Order: sequence, then structure tokens, then C-alpha cells
Amino acid sequence: MVVTQAQTAQTSGRQYLPQSGSDRSPNQFLMPLTAQVNDRDHLEIGGCDVTELVKHFGSPLYILDEAGLRTACQQYRDAFRRYYPAEAQVLYASKAWNCLAVCSIVSHEGLGIDVATGGELYTALQVGADPSKIYLHGNNKSIAELELAVKSGCTIVVDNRLELQRLTQMKSDKPIRVMLRITPGLDCHTHEYIRTGHLDSKFGFDPNQVEDVFQFISQNPSVSLVGLHAHIGSQIFELQAHRDLPGVMLQWVKKAAQYGLNVSELNVGGGLGICYNESDDPPSIDEWVKIVAESMIKACEAEKMPLPKLLCEPGRSLIGSSCITAYTVGGRKTVPGIRTYISVDGGMSDNPRPITYQSICRAVIANRMSDDAKETVTIAGKHCESGDILIKDLALPETEPGDILVVMATGAYNYSMASNYNRLTKPAAVLVHEGEANIILERETYEDLIRHDRVPDRLK
Repeated sequence: MVVTQAQTAQTSGRQYLPQSGSDRSPNQFLMPLTAQVNDRDHLEIGGCDVTELVKHFGSPLYILDEAGLRTACQQYRDAFRRYYPAEAQVLYASKAWNCLAVCSIVSHEGLGIDVATGGELYTALQVGADPSKIYLHGNNKSIAELELAVKSGCTIVVDNRLELQRLTQMKSDKPIRVMLRITPGLDCHTHEYIRTGHLDSKFGFDPNQVEDVFQFISQNPSVSLVGLHAHIGSQIFELQAHRDLPGVMLQWVKKAAQYGLNVSELNVGGGLGICYNESDDPPSIDEWVKIVAESMIKACEAEKMPLPKLLCEPGRSLIGSSCITAYTVGGRKTVPGIRTYISVDGGMSDNPRPITYQSICRAVIANRMSDDAKETVTIAGKHCESGDILIKDLALPETEPGDILVVMATGAYNYSMASNYNRLTKPAAVLVHEGEANIILERETYEDLIRHDRVPDRLK
């Protein structure tokens, strides 16, 4: 649900502004928390005029609201303190957007970091993130990635038997901390590509394999099994699967104990969704944490087991709603009786979600926020690809070349999945806070595009 600021502006860009004083979570708004309209009728984020940001930094441009990101971190952290009487640790699923600045912010807020590759791990380590709060995931970790993880002292979430075998052969001064990822067999309503809890998944051990794995670990003291991990998917609005998961995981804990293994940490994954359009109505961060915590407490009471250290790994709901992408409007094409296309200077290379997941998002004209929507248009990217459509059938004011079109909720899986398709350069990203804008990712140049190209001598 979208909360509107002014009843007189239901068809303008103002309808998407977050309501002042609302206690809703950042993930429940389409716009960043600091979004407002200034006296020039321009959209502001973090006290910075979006139109002026584009003039200074160019477009496309990712604009990240620091206050929104920090608020989401704090809401997760504080909710676990409120609802869970034992130790808990929130991990940022950095695949959503892994860069030095973002890793630094979440670390300063007390969150750990979930990484899925050596590159993500290296980035987290470079900002001084505490290795004891870093967890390495992935279904096909290389030997080099495992070695970096062991050297750094982070926890390795083991996905398969090969990884276990490789870890037992690695040199370490102390037993290597590992968790096991197990497929819980719980389904949820989300896109097929981001559903991970069902049995037919590339991730994790099959539940029928766990006893053999427990036996293997019990016979190899070079690895120390500290916990278990499960994940059911991403962009999830329903809560039932999260209610059921603790009970499933505790059965695995009991089996591990039969092999002399003391499992003290349980990671229930993440997956809380965000608003991408008016029809989306995700639970709040507080509501999600309350359900997860109470379900774990209830399951432990039923099994007469002590409360484990409880971990979770949100990504999208931490950062997705706190970023927008600003484009410059270019040409227009009208197909009489069918459709009007409005082209922008980016597209599928900086926002692959519409073409990949058929996601539906919303946009506003940042330099004319009070203008009423008067036409229905389709926003087309500039790539040489018919499917490069960002938004179909969007109500907007009549646009002109040079207008600044802002697509909302682009913080998760946009920059991290960006490409150089058609040799477009990747956009810059700025962090905005209290009227100050800082570059956190430089815009690529044409020189960057060919930096690693090589021409054999025989072709010169």
C-alpha cells in the first residue's frame, strides 16, 4: 500500500511520497524515506534536488538515501532486541548491492555481512567488517574462495559434500567454523527464479542427506559445525513459511546431536519483500522479525531445547526502497491506436529486473512532481533489444526531451546485476544525506570498457 501525502495530488508524482511521521518500514514505501518536493516542484532525496544531481553527475544515476538504509538496519536490529531474548545477529545479504560504501554503512550499524563470492568477501574485508560477522555462501565455492574465507576467519556456509571435503584438507590453526545449508522443503509465492526453499533447488543439502553429512563432520574435527542455514526465497509477502521454518530446523538440530554435534546457531534466511508498485503490500520489518522470533521461541519450547543464536540475512528489504534511478528522457514514438513509447538513456543494463523477472515498477517526472498524469506511455530503454522495456502502460504527465524520469525502488539487484550490454557504461551512484551528495561508484568510461581487451599481434 502506498501512503499519499496530499489528497489533491492523487494523479501526480506526489502520490508516492512517504507520509510524514509514519511508523511504517522503508520497505513499505515506493520512495525513499527522505523523499519530498521542494519549492521548485522538484523531487528531493536526502535533501538533494534530483534534477540538480543529474546536472552535476549525469544520468543514468543511482541515488541512495543513507537515512533510509540506516533506518532499515536499525529497525531489524532493534526488533530482534525487542522480541528475541537470546543472542541474534542480522546479516546484510550483500548480493543485493555490494560496494565499499554500503558495506561500511551496514557494518557501522552493527550488522554482519552475508557474502556469496570471493569478490563480495574481499569488498567486505576492505572496509574493516568484523570477520566473525561475515558468512560466506554459494553453491560452488572455488578453492581460492574457501582459502580466503579460512584465512579471514569468517564462517563458511557449506552447500555440498565437495566443499566439506576440501575444507578438511585445508591448513588452519583452529577448526574451521562452518554452517550447513539444508533445503527445508517449504514453498512460497514468489517468482520461480527467486524461490529457494523447495526441494528442487540448486542450493543446499537435501534433507535426506543430512545424517550422512553429520556423520562425516563428526569424524573430521578440522571443521566445527556451529550452525544450520535455510532460505525459502526472495520478495516474499506471506509469513506462514517463516512460521514453519524453525520447527523444521530444530529437527535437524536434534539429529546433529545424535552424532555429538552441538549446533548453536540457526540462520533462517531473509526474503522479506518491498513495494515496487501500488498493489504490493509487504509486512513491516517489525512484523517479520516478530513472527520469526516468536516462531523460534515457540518451537524451542515445544522441543524443550535452548534458544539458539538466531541469524537472518535480509537484503532487498534493507536497501531496495532507499534507492532511485534517475534517467533523462529522450525520444518519443507513437504507434496510433496501440502505444506511445518514451525512451530514456538507460534500460536493461542498469535495471535488468523487468526483463529478467517481469517485475512491475513505477516512475515519476522528478522536475515536475505536481503535474497530473495525462497520458499512458511505455518506458523504453536504449538498448538494441525489443525486450528492453522498463515499464509498460505507465500514467505520466506529458513528457518532454530532457525531463528527468525517476524509477523507484532500485536499490536491490540493479547495480549488482548491471551489465555492459551494447557496451553501455555502468552508471554512477551517489549517496545522499542531509543535503550532501557523495560519489560512491564512479561512472564507467569508454576507456574502462576496453581496459581488459587484448588484440593478438596477428590482427594488428
